[in-house]
Amino acid sequence: MSNLYRLADQRARRRVVSFDKRELSQLLGLYSMRVASGEWRDYAIDFRPGMAIFSIFRHTAEQPLFAIAKVPGGGGGSYMVYNGPRKLAHGDTLEDVLRVFERKLKLLLG
Repeated sequence: MSNLYRLADQRARRRVVSFDKRELSQLLGLYSMRVASGEWRDYAIDFRPGMAIFSIFRHTAEQPLFAIAKVPGGGGGSYMVYNGPRKLAHGDTLEDVLRVFERKLKLLLG
């Protein structure tokens, strides 16, 4: 027997979250300043169910130094900044969470 699936139903269940042009401009502006200063070297953009993640790397082959996540409808704000498993900032606007990079952040190696 065959099962019939309506594609419209599948698309409605799977909502794609992405960064818009303004958000990408802000993220890449910050990224380019840190690349110019020699702090950061690479980035990646991932799309997971219900979220978009902008990851920042010191070296391509390593784990990301920071991850900036957009999670619409998530508790505690729509945007979050992580350093590994540690949440550094969360807020309702991207500008709010990017302020965490105005402070001099130091990477602690354990």
